[in-house]
Amino acid sequence: MKSIYKILFSALLLICTSCTDVIDVDVPEGPIKLVIEASLDWEKGTAGNEQTIKLSTSTPFFDKDGNTSVTGAVVQVTNDNDGTVFIFEDQNDGTYDTSSFIPIIGNSYSLEVIYDGDQYAATETLFSVSDISSITQSTEDGDDEVLEVNVSFQDPAGVENYYFLRFQSRNDLLPELFYIKDEFIDGNEAPFYYEKIEDEEENIEEFKPGDIVDIALLGISEDYYNYLQLLVEQFEGAGDPFSPTPVALVGNCINLTDPDNAPYGYFRVTQKVQDSYTFE
Repeated sequence: MKSIYKILFSALLLICTSCTDVIDVDVPEGPIKLVIEASLDWEKGTAGNEQTIKLSTSTPFFDKDGNTSVTGAVVQVTNDNDGTVFIFEDQNDGTYDTSSFIPIIGNSYSLEVIYDGDQYAATETLFSVSDISSITQSTEDGDDEVLEVNVSFQDPAGVENYYFLRFQSRNDLLPELFYIKDEFIDGNEAPFYYEKIEDEEENIEEFKPGDIVDIALLGISEDYYNYLQLLVEQFEGAGDPFSPTPVALVGNCINLTDPDNAPYGYFRVTQKVQDSYTFE
């Protein structure tokens, strides 16, 4: 009987040791694409002349090379209403700067990027944004006894408006994003609030006195509103087994040379107001 046990143990040991072989799995990789981060945000009360566009490339998931900056591209933005061209100078670190941009409400702007033999383009219109009426704190709108920051603004009556509202806690890496259509708030004071519910597993802490939140409100186009809607839905659904499979979001930038090789990213031109709030 002992011999049978020894034989069974030896067989089990052989099976376990045989499972230590390294298995190489080929992970499919998509083509390397240009990533365009072109957010020309004009803060109310400033000239808005200094703007930056960032170019980089996508990378395979397991690529350890962190340098994806794109240099040597030709970047310019044109005011389609009067033909003025703004050249963005290569800073040799993936950023392209100008100090001559002129933002004009209601005007259309076109982006052109020439890189690696391909010509990329996008068009956006600059929309105005309402001022922030008030920023306060309370514990009334969300969960009881949880601090929240309250923001409100007056929406113009009879005008179709779209907004992008961003809250960034200085204690957190990622912001809280709201995409807003004035369908149900047209001509009214529009209140919004942001709170954090404590979650030890997600390492989320409630707001407490002394915490600072940076707030930005931007006037955006309908196209960018739709893009944000998809972006936020995918972000909030990450990790949910019942959510749709995330897909690469296609922005408004196109490749005129090779339409099948569209870039990632978005070209937006917005007016914004921003402020910060410190909890008491």
